[in-house]
Amino acid sequence: MQIQDLPFQDPGVPDARSGPRFLWWLGRNQLGGQFKALAWGLLHFTSVAGLPFCVGVAIEAVVARSGTRLALAGALLALCGFTIALGDTFLHRTAVTNWITAAARVQQLLSRKAAQLGSALTRRVAAGEVIAVSTGDVEKIGWFVEAVSRFTAAALTVVLVCVALVVYQPALGIVVAIGVPVLALAVLPLLPRATRRADEQREKAGRATELASDTVAGLRVLRGIGGEDLFLDRYRRASQEVRHAAVRSARMWALISAIQVLLPGVLMIAVVWYGVGLARDGRITVGELVTVYSAVMLLGYPLRHFEEIAMAYSFSRPSAKRAARVLSLERATATEGSREAAVPSGDLYDPATGLLAPSGCLTAVVCGDPDAAGRLAERLGGHAPEGGMSVLLAGVPLDELPLDSARTAVLVQDKDPVLLSGTLRELLDVPASGGVIAEEALAAAQCGDVLEALAQGSLDAEDPLDARITERGRSLSGGQRQRLALARSLITDPEVLVLDEPTSAVDSHTEARIADGIRSLRADRTTVVFTSSPLLLDLAERVVLVHEGDVAAVGVHRELVRKEPRYRAVVTRETDEETASDALWKDGAVPREDTVPKDRRTALSDVLDELEEIEETA
Repeated sequence: MQIQDLPFQDPGVPDARSGPRFLWWLGRNQLGGQFKALAWGLLHFTSVAGLPFCVGVAIEAVVARSGTRLALAGALLALCGFTIALGDTFLHRTAVTNWITAAARVQQLLSRKAAQLGSALTRRVAAGEVIAVSTGDVEKIGWFVEAVSRFTAAALTVVLVCVALVVYQPALGIVVAIGVPVLALAVLPLLPRATRRADEQREKAGRATELASDTVAGLRVLRGIGGEDLFLDRYRRASQEVRHAAVRSARMWALISAIQVLLPGVLMIAVVWYGVGLARDGRITVGELVTVYSAVMLLGYPLRHFEEIAMAYSFSRPSAKRAARVLSLERATATEGSREAAVPSGDLYDPATGLLAPSGCLTAVVCGDPDAAGRLAERLGGHAPEGGMSVLLAGVPLDELPLDSARTAVLVQDKDPVLLSGTLRELLDVPASGGVIAEEALAAAQCGDVLEALAQGSLDAEDPLDARITERGRSLSGGQRQRLALARSLITDPEVLVLDEPTSAVDSHTEARIADGIRSLRADRTTVVFTSSPLLLDLAERVVLVHEGDVAAVGVHRELVRKEPRYRAVVTRETDEETASDALWKDGAVPREDTVPKDRRTALSDVLDELEEIEETA
């Protein structure tokens, strides 16, 4: 796999049962690149290790006054220099390729998982954790995958050098063969503590990233309530915790590095001391002593890769664990291809609550708990809880449909839709049936003033559709973002459109026009709107009250507001005392006029009068 071949046609199905299993899976999927790096690494390291033997041959040639042997030693040194440069160059190229391809594979897997889960991803995993995994964690995972082949080449080289020294000069070679494994294993007792400190640093860094992401996302609100300093202090504290954790981790790795420098020096002193004694006794030649000394000195180079692989694993293990946790999330629907790809058309029914949205009807759902409404909207989109009952569309469970078919059938717009940066034209360029054009959707969502604002704020866009929108639409007001998101949803023209509080950030007059636009544009199409707005509820053909997880009442708005106290309590913000009085009236204990305070009756009458005026105007 070459860098120019990225992205992968299919990144594969990862083994996300644990962090180590995920790292092992990544390595197995890059065996070709790993073997290339191993081959170039062996060439490079063995060439470096061959230099002492060439130097020994040269010294022996000088002692023996042999010009032929000296020329041979020079040729061998030149060959080693060439192979060192060649191996190092291609080892670096192959290693970087392995690093980038591993990181790209992880990023593709994360992108695919985000596309599969949609808005359910950030409900199940913190947004800051997703950001941490897709940025810093991806790089650390790629580092470990890339370092494995270089470490393997270094380890094989160390073994070959030790064996060669034992054969070349047994007296000194045995000392080296015993001392080198001690050097390699000396830091093992320190690795668990270093790993724990690295894990702590990564955890604190993830929390700081999450806090920063939440602060930036809510900056407009924070400024409105004067909370910038409070959150700035929180981030400062989180940042200092990350710094302290990083310093503690760095101290441990500094100690490991010091040991990796100290122990080879001790071994070198021992070899020289023992070798000099052997040379004085005539048991070895000066050339052999220089060869063994040079070999021990150069062994420090491949031995450094033992420290690197330990550090890479310590840093990548928590990163791989987080990535595996995200990748292990499943759409709580399941088997792809278990039914034909044809999109069913019919009533939408939720067995868990008893909610029925008839085909071709505008159904409004009233739920006193906003969180419960969000969960119900998510379930209507096919994201049922684990072990939960699937929503039925025309009698077909959504979790038995392929993912593409399920999304074509049902589109859910949550209460906080995201606008990506780019032009408005790019924002509205979404998969659609073609039955609704951009102009119709923008008009139905009452985006005329938004287009004017974008055109005035853009210096080079003649067409408002070519005006750029900043990240998450932060340059727009909440109502403008909400209307553009609604227009985007309307353009897709799905079989079933589920809207969660689509007009919560707009004024009542705009809300009335949007309600009329949705009803007109979605005529003969199934639309479910979660709302407590009387303006939207009055235009709905069917209103459903969901109370404590079950359908409590079904009807039209004006009927329910008069007859159902629980519905009226949500829509008109009726107090518990007034609800209790209404129950007394139903039981016949008190007259109806005594159950509602005068100011409350007046307010309710005003609401009904306003609805009648809007209906007459429309």
